[in-house]
Amino acid sequence: MKRRTGGILLTAFLIAGICTLLVSHLVAGRIASGNRPQGATVVAAAANIKIGAVLTSADLKSVEIVGSLPDGAIREARNALGRGVLSELYAGEPILQSRLAAVGSGGGLAATIPSGMRVCAVKVDEVVGVAGFVTPGMRVDVLISGTPPGQSHVDDGPEVRTLLQNIEVKSAGTDIQKDEEGKPKSVQVVNLLVTPDQAESLSLAGSHTRIQLVLRNPLDTQIARLNGNSMGRLFNGGSSAVKPVVVHRESKKPAQDYYTVEVINGSKGTIAKFADSGVKR
Repeated sequence: MKRRTGGILLTAFLIAGICTLLVSHLVAGRIASGNRPQGATVVAAAANIKIGAVLTSADLKSVEIVGSLPDGAIREARNALGRGVLSELYAGEPILQSRLAAVGSGGGLAATIPSGMRVCAVKVDEVVGVAGFVTPGMRVDVLISGTPPGQSHVDDGPEVRTLLQNIEVKSAGTDIQKDEEGKPKSVQVVNLLVTPDQAESLSLAGSHTRIQLVLRNPLDTQIARLNGNSMGRLFNGGSSAVKPVVVHRESKKPAQDYYTVEVINGSKGTIAKFADSGVKR
């Protein structure tokens, strides 16, 4: 009788232990699932997308993000379709509102122009375009060369001045993206991102002067104070070349080498000329 009671008690303890383990696993699982961050589905780039491209359904895919969502994340694909890309997107990258042009503005270069700014085309050749190394995103200074109108008596010849500084290159030729291989490429037109006032200055300079682009480090945003230069200063050790002033003097009449004598005879008078012998009269 005692052995049966012991067996029953042992079996009861085993069953209780197994139930305790099962309950503890279930409770731990519930707690872990309650602390796990909730995920959210957002729209991402299906492949690398260049600047100016207009998004289609083939460019988009859905990805799940665990944790807090980035500001401006797009949750539905219909909110991204047909919009232009303002900056390059990479495969798998969540697409943000700030990376896309406004709805209805389309794609291409125009969609990448910030509000209040203009893109001004500058005609260049291989040398003016810094030997083909001007690519989108770089920064340049704009120099102009020519003869100023209304030169004064101080004439130093043709002059060069820095018209604009730290100007962003928006596109080179027909390209608005950087060259992936980094190879130099000759272009005929460079589009610069400028203010409306700067666009007027560039337009006037392009019609009456020769334009030269000068590359600068994109991290160097300092505006230098420059006075310009001229041909006269180049050949005079940096000082202005003063144009000689020609003074026109009236020529004196040559002294007469004869003298006259008037002879009066009655009612008649005659004038006689005699050679000047140098005797004082």
